Amino acid sequence: MEKAFSRLDSLDILRGLTIILMIVVNDPGSWSHVYAPLLHAEWNGLTPTDYVFPSFLFIVGVSIVLSISKQRENGVGQTQILKKVAFRALKIYLVGLFLWLWPAFDFERIRWVGVLPRIAVVFLICAIIYLYTQKKTQTLLLIVLLISYWLIMAYLPIPGIGNPDLSVPEKNWANYLDSQYLPGYLWQKTWDPEGFLSTITAVCTGLLGMLAGHLIIGKLTLQEKLIKIFVLAASLLILGDIAQYIMPVNKSIWSSSFVLITGGISALLLGFFIYWVDVKGQAKHFRFAKVFGLNPIFSYVLAGLLYTVFYSKRLWGFSWSATFMEVAQNVGIAPKLASLTYALIFVCIIWIPTYMLYRKKIIIKL
Repeated sequence: MEKAFSRLDSLDILRGLTIILMIVVNDPGSWSHVYAPLLHAEWNGLTPTDYVFPSFLFIVGVSIVLSISKQRENGVGQTQILKKVAFRALKIYLVGLFLWLWPAFDFERIRWVGVLPRIAVVFLICAIIYLYTQKKTQTLLLIVLLISYWLIMAYLPIPGIGNPDLSVPEKNWANYLDSQYLPGYLWQKTWDPEGFLSTITAVCTGLLGMLAGHLIIGKLTLQEKLIKIFVLAASLLILGDIAQYIMPVNKSIWSSSFVLITGGISALLLGFFIYWVDVKGQAKHFRFAKVFGLNPIFSYVLAGLLYTVFYSKRLWGFSWSATFMEVAQNVGIAPKLASLTYALIFVCIIWIPTYMLYRKKIIIKL
């Protein structure tokens, strides 16, 4: 049952499914009509939508291990790898800023953080950690960061506020640091879900992906690797379930329990897709997702750029999404179903140019 890992179709497919879900939850036909599982938890709690971003960062961690280990095998030096990593992180970050500014380019409302900037920062930090430390150190760092974050967020008094209260968005260190020191536009006025402090635990999500990556490249049979990945998943889910009693599950502050639970879910999905795709050879059933998985950042950015075309009134003088919702409801389609249908149509629109790249074997690496 052994198989060499030159490239994991399962990882591309899982990454592609994550991007598809990102587009679906970000681009409904109407924000007034969205099924509850496709919305983020307002504060403490967890919905299926909250799995999406951490799953992508987990995959980033796995990919770091696979990519850098392959480069090392090919004789690429540490300094050269570091330069490539830093340049790629910078490009992803700048594209994130561009996407936020598009199409008005109002620099007075620029948001310095966000989804792509967080991906860039997590990628850069995790890649540096992988380049210059061993697996044991990475595991220890993960544990120290998760515990330290919990102690700071739960117990360290906040200037002018006092003891933290994680049931209130305004009474935690993440909010305080963002409101005091984070420049530019803040997503939630006084704080940002991709702000300063929660980047620490977002890096932890990437580190969990790196641990899974270590298992994949280890000198074991594929069956043994799968067992270890499923054990990792079960362990993280159990630890996360226990941890939520001392620090609530919360995506907005990327709580330590949130890292553990979503890391467990990500590892479980990784193990499932490795078995189903790489072992059982069922990749052909997931070609739609693989197209997105080979050009994930391109797909995400294209969705952001085309939002102006298909959602805004800026170009046409009317909104395609609003028109679609009106027509759908007039013919008797339930509003939430119509909203989801429009999001899925938008995914198919993004798929077309992405599939063209796939057919031409073009992979755009930012």
